[in-house]
Amino acid sequence: MSNLVLFKPRRELSAEKNLAAFVAMCRDELTALGADLPFDEMKWDVTNHIKLKGKNGALRAVFSTWESADDSEPAPMAEPYAAFAKSYFRYQHAFCPTKSIGSRLAATRALGAALAEYGSHDITLVHGQVLNRAAQLIAVHYGKDTAYRTGQQLEMLASFIDNNRLASVPLRWVNPIERPVQTAGRVGEEFEARRQEMLPSSFALDALARAFRAASETPDVVVASVAAIMCSAPDRVNEVLRLQTGCEVHSSRQEAPEAYGLRFWPSKGADPMVKWVVPSMSSVVQEAIRRLQGTSSEARQVARWYEDNPSAMYLPSHLEHLRGKDLFMDELGEVLFAEPVSRTSPGQWCTGNKVPTFSVGKKKAVKFSDVEAAILGELPRGFPWLDADIGLRYSEALCLVRRNELHKSRTTFRGIVEAVDQNFIATGLGNRSEHGFKSIFDNLGLFEADGSPIAIRTHQFRHYLNTLAQAGGLSELDIAKWSGRKDIRQNEAYNHVSDRDVQARIAELKREVEESSSTDLVPQVRISLVPRSEFKKLGIQAAHTTDFGMCVHDFVMSPCPLHQDCNNCNEQVCIKGDKVGEANARAAHEETASLLEAAKEADADGEYGASRWVQHQTLTHSRLSELIAILDNPRVPEGALIRLTHVEQASRLQHAVKARAALEKKSDEPRLLKWIVVEEGATE
Repeated sequence: MSNLVLFKPRRELSAEKNLAAFVAMCRDELTALGADLPFDEMKWDVTNHIKLKGKNGALRAVFSTWESADDSEPAPMAEPYAAFAKSYFRYQHAFCPTKSIGSRLAATRALGAALAEYGSHDITLVHGQVLNRAAQLIAVHYGKDTAYRTGQQLEMLASFIDNNRLASVPLRWVNPIERPVQTAGRVGEEFEARRQEMLPSSFALDALARAFRAASETPDVVVASVAAIMCSAPDRVNEVLRLQTGCEVHSSRQEAPEAYGLRFWPSKGADPMVKWVVPSMSSVVQEAIRRLQGTSSEARQVARWYEDNPSAMYLPSHLEHLRGKDLFMDELGEVLFAEPVSRTSPGQWCTGNKVPTFSVGKKKAVKFSDVEAAILGELPRGFPWLDADIGLRYSEALCLVRRNELHKSRTTFRGIVEAVDQNFIATGLGNRSEHGFKSIFDNLGLFEADGSPIAIRTHQFRHYLNTLAQAGGLSELDIAKWSGRKDIRQNEAYNHVSDRDVQARIAELKREVEESSSTDLVPQVRISLVPRSEFKKLGIQAAHTTDFGMCVHDFVMSPCPLHQDCNNCNEQVCIKGDKVGEANARAAHEETASLLEAAKEADADGEYGASRWVQHQTLTHSRLSELIAILDNPRVPEGALIRLTHVEQASRLQHAVKARAALEKKSDEPRLLKWIVVEEGATE
């Protein structure tokens, strides 16, 4: 567990002394990001402390200058600013951790660059103009969304400096970068540009179908199969990459084809779920699953070996005779690699992994134990768990390969496994084609209509399927459930149905109605779809239990019009033979009788408002008396449903009108209600 130490600046100390104390505390006392963190180095490996789903590579925090951040060999930040930036990053991760460390690092780089432009690397000399310049650098370098998020991190950094008295002057600085506003309109150039950006083109979808059928090599098969699964349901790429080999679900249905779906673990907090696949895509998804099971079979076999034998290197059965023996270079090549390699490759591997060699005659050899130790050290972090949070082992993962198996120019290792990375999927779908990395479309010579490389971002599949669902009339709740969301308000960001599409659909429906309708004019008639007298024949559509029976009010349509006055409501149904309900009705009858007597005494004494209680309790007592009489009537069968009739619930406006009329004319005459047995065949 990390050792958390809260920094408390001292008022009487200068900014320089507070800064020195802060850096010393973060360097020597904090243990966030590891007690053995190499504080003075430019690059921190934080892979073991910040877990990113779907990404298997090392995660590093690089404290480089703003100008060299994207270089292959970035330049380190200048001191003493670098010490402050590292201290701030470590302190914030302890008390305000985030997986999106890029924006936090970018804010520190921008502030360092702005400070340098003013001729200093001392954070105590920061002021408003420096922060404004840093915000300007951010706004120019990034797009609107990223610039706003990075600006928010810069504002957080400025507040931290000010609150902890690390600057010589007070800072009251807010982020000047405006938050991008997504227009709600669904017409115009801006909407069309956003729609085209979020949805894959028709050429890209057609090319993907061709690539899926043509894929034969393992890298292309994996990319095309993952993409095919994402075309069947609105999935995130990291959700697909965490599928288990036994993820398929087959469910039989009466008078309908068998339902087919996949078990998913949503990455945005929703519960584990089965995402059902539309029948038109089920055969494609089943083929994609079969292919991924084939490409991962040998890697899963290796992973199972290490689960059962954690201290022994994997060897196939035909090489078991080499276990424990000294290995010559040609034998080492067979042990290490799953395919033939050059004569120099085993020796190069020994040099790169610091495995000592020795001579046996004119040949070089290595000890098996040294090779075994090096290979075991190359197993993935956290092995055997690929994702401990969901209980996924490497041996159960659908998207698993042996190391280098997805690289066409590298040799596959026989006994080292790795999960498929979402960056590999992105590259295979053309996201890096402009940088010289070939995609599955480039391999087939497929391009966009204008000749540009085809590139599909993985989130475009979700936007595309959600837009199809919206256009098809699927409810917001069903779309959210299908997508694995916890809040239906998130659907809006994925809805790219234009007003033009909606108008076209309306016109189509209108045309269908006109073609199917009679040409004769039909007189306008007001029809009651479900007469109240026929309601009982349909069964109760909505109900909940009460003290006396059940309430059949539909709360979807309106709230309760007579809250806690069930005895005077025509939507309460009592059941003959319900012992609990009958006992409560009799108890309420006795209680109402005593309340009525008390109200009459108060009215006789002239207490204000007592007359209204006399009227109300008289109505309630009369109703309960009639109800008990029906319950005691032997001619009424057991199970009969009894409810109040000849009364309509008043609306709020009607309540107000009656209250106004009551002020002008009072009437103490009670209005009796009538009970009726609504069970068919029963006697009233």
